[in-house]
Amino acid sequence: MDKSVLKKSLEELTRSELPLESFYRERISRFNGEINAFTEVREANTDCHEGPLKGIPFAAKDNIHSRGFRTSCGSRMLKKYYSPYSATVIDRLGRAGACLIGKTNMDEFAMGSSTENSCYGASRNPWDTRRISGGSSGGSAAAVSAGLIPFALGSDTGGSIRQPAALCGIVGFKPSYGLVSRYGLTAFASSLDQIGPLSRSVKDALDVMRVIAGRDPKDATTVGAERELFDHNLEPDLSGKKLAVPKEVLEYEGLDGRVYGSFMDMIERIRQEGGIVDEVSVPSIKHVVAVYYLIAPAEASSNLARYEGTRYGFSELSSSYLRSVGITRDMGLGEEVKRRILLGTFTLSSAYYDAYYSKALKVRRILDSELSALFGDYDFLVNPTCPVIAPKVGEITDPLVFYLMDIYTIAANLSGLPSISIPAQPADNMPVGFQITGPRMKDMDVLSTGAAVEAISPFLKDGIAPIPERWDE
Repeated sequence: MDKSVLKKSLEELTRSELPLESFYRERISRFNGEINAFTEVREANTDCHEGPLKGIPFAAKDNIHSRGFRTSCGSRMLKKYYSPYSATVIDRLGRAGACLIGKTNMDEFAMGSSTENSCYGASRNPWDTRRISGGSSGGSAAAVSAGLIPFALGSDTGGSIRQPAALCGIVGFKPSYGLVSRYGLTAFASSLDQIGPLSRSVKDALDVMRVIAGRDPKDATTVGAERELFDHNLEPDLSGKKLAVPKEVLEYEGLDGRVYGSFMDMIERIRQEGGIVDEVSVPSIKHVVAVYYLIAPAEASSNLARYEGTRYGFSELSSSYLRSVGITRDMGLGEEVKRRILLGTFTLSSAYYDAYYSKALKVRRILDSELSALFGDYDFLVNPTCPVIAPKVGEITDPLVFYLMDIYTIAANLSGLPSISIPAQPADNMPVGFQITGPRMKDMDVLSTGAAVEAISPFLKDGIAPIPERWDE
């Protein structure tokens, strides 16, 4: 059986005279009020280009520029900003026949783990609307999980594709750094950001990657010869695969026992399929949250300096330029964004650069060396995607608790590695994610192993993430 929502959608297109995007727009109209996944929905161009995804509608996170759509980044600062151009990924999907019909909710400037930092309010988890959908690509995850769209694009700086995918029970893939152009992605932390797909099957994620991957002259960080990586078919086989579980992951005191149980259930299923799973030590992995929250805010403090109200976005005029800038940023930016800008500016200051930022870069290099050595002996690194199931909206008020929700996803961003979250055994009827991380540029191997894990996951139905019963109409 071809485990692909996109293929089924294409088959529906050939049997129906009604454009597929009309079906999904009707679902969005019915259900988005309860989930708050979309910030904007517009008529798609039904005269789509010929291509492998002809007629397939999709959504994009609201920090990915799309001509004619608002690109607000979930911020009051850009709430009235309409992009005059499209990101490379949007153009490539358009040329492949896919139709962008909406933008999805997100934490402001991608800084958050719950979408509660959005100026549009929090997106809700389709499995329990009292709970968060994760973040920062929470709107994309909720939209795909509820069946409001076949696939969506997100961005991943420290886990922002994989964590919400895990909490919403879908597939989320972060490609190797440089495989997908970042041109048209509103920058958060440029050395960490990466665009990737959220979907209901690994096969769908692969189909999207075949379109969006590739060198782009508009993004100097993209690398050559990437498309060939995805020319092959998935080879889902766990027999003989060597998987490493960092003991530091299992020793983390914040790991929910229910998530641990789900993870170990999947480990046992993998062993029954012939996979080899060992516990190993990756000492630097204990420091990833501290390293990330020194490097990412430092880059953000530079990237967000452009939002001062004179060229575009929200503006509040005052008696002097400096006062206007101060008032504009104070009123236009949310608390979490201001917190991270202040942290980044502090760590980059001459008095603290060596004590904090420089040391964080050194630990990042050490982590990269440790992971490179690990992949000399093992094929993949595996761990839970998120240490907890989705908390209730408003339940967490301490920012540090949210930061620690990304403790298992950050390492892949710091080292630019491909990483995927696959739905695993649920806990208390809520989704749990199983994460697979591989060596850089071994994205196809990660996808194939993800497909193998997908095939043995008790959560999936016929290899496809199910839509919660409430929305499966």
